[in-house]
Amino acid sequence: MEHRKDKDNYYLDIADSVLQRAPCIRKKYGAIIVLNDEIIATGYNGAPRGRKNCPDLGRCLRDEMEIPQGERYELCRSVHAEANAIISAARRDMIGSTLYLAGRDAKTNELLGDTTPCTMCRRLIINAGIVKIVCRTGAEKYTVVNTRDWVYNDDSVTEMPVNAKASG
Repeated sequence: MEHRKDKDNYYLDIADSVLQRAPCIRKKYGAIIVLNDEIIATGYNGAPRGRKNCPDLGRCLRDEMEIPQGERYELCRSVHAEANAIISAARRDMIGSTLYLAGRDAKTNELLGDTTPCTMCRRLIINAGIVKIVCRTGAEKYTVVNTRDWVYNDDSVTEMPVNAKASG
């Protein structure tokens, strides 16, 4: 009898297919949101609708400035795959769902072993009601994170400088 692929790898394969639409010249990411074995939304990283992507411009500002991965996202033209998937779905359809995320190096097409949502996407995921994130880290390997861990272990809490004012 043939081995049947487990559901997490099945959905990660779909996220890996979605990332092939990403026009980024550094990293390509694909995300899908699944609830009760039904795909609610998909997303890949790319410039906002109507704007040019980096390949259209012939350059990547973050590449030119040699900015390491995970830093200075405000200089990136792209909306992240997770954010694009969340934007495409209604919150009521995402409550209790799972987000699957896959990433590849745009130049080598190698799977990224350190795929994980950035701090801003984590905030969106929490507010969307997504409860679990599954990130591909190898051909058949992945990590699983429960969103509540990001809530209880809030890595965004830091001491404010003495002269800083809280907003809100």
